[in-house]
Amino acid sequence: MPFTVSTPTSAAAWRPDEYTFAATDVIPDAVLLNCTTNAGNVEGDAVSVRVACVDDALATITAEGSTIDEAQPELSEALVHTSKVTQLVRLSREQYQQPSTPEQLAQSVSRAVTRRANLAFLTEPTPTAPAVAPVAGLLNTVGIVDGGTVTDSLDVLIDLVATLQTNLATPSSLVLGPRGWAALRKLKSAATYNTSLLGSGTEDAQALVLSLPVIVTNAITDHSGLVIDKTAIVSAVGPVVISTSMDRYFDSDSVGVSCRFRSGFAVPRPDRIGVFSVGVPQGS
Repeated sequence: MPFTVSTPTSAAAWRPDEYTFAATDVIPDAVLLNCTTNAGNVEGDAVSVRVACVDDALATITAEGSTIDEAQPELSEALVHTSKVTQLVRLSREQYQQPSTPEQLAQSVSRAVTRRANLAFLTEPTPTAPAVAPVAGLLNTVGIVDGGTVTDSLDVLIDLVATLQTNLATPSSLVLGPRGWAALRKLKSAATYNTSLLGSGTEDAQALVLSLPVIVTNAITDHSGLVIDKTAIVSAVGPVVISTSMDRYFDSDSVGVSCRFRSGFAVPRPDRIGVFSVGVPQGS
């Protein structure tokens, strides 16, 4: 009888049970990865990333030959606390060995981890002291600028962006839910017109509003929106780690597959992040 070497019958050294992938490769659509500045990574709930921050001191004009005044920049730090997104899947050995199972399972895990990471970044409730993680999502972050409600025009959004820029922000993107984005696209160019203020949308190469790219995610509250300056948010992002075990469910001849992803963020300059709501146009 011919003998075939296979991973289920090989020693553990010949079938690694843990694989590590860069988060940008496995969950590239996670909002956290696209809307923050990555400052490093840590492992463990009790540790944090300490990020040095400095508030720019004023520069002055000095006459020739005069003494230059000493600047006094304010040095501070932001603490980035992290939390772990996990998923554990149990499969029968026979199902696990089906040709299409690994690919389908990988896609499912990627979607699940992306979804939970997005919820944590955008809408996570504020932790109850003494807990510090998971940190409050952006919509629950104290100090961000509330621009009000967009109703019949983009004036509220234009004013909000201007306010953030006055606070030295450089807005990099808008984040909206599907319903909020739909409400924006329904805004008409005039009360008696049927033309959309943002164009027909039939040939969009990229979703843009006020020249800012729009990220649409169902992880944000309906009709809520954020104006984000990614340099005002620092994050700690770890790799996505996939582990398999042929032993945990030995008594049922099953395979365990787990995924874990650790991340966190802090907003040292909340006045450079804006929040707004999008009113539902009449007739929608």
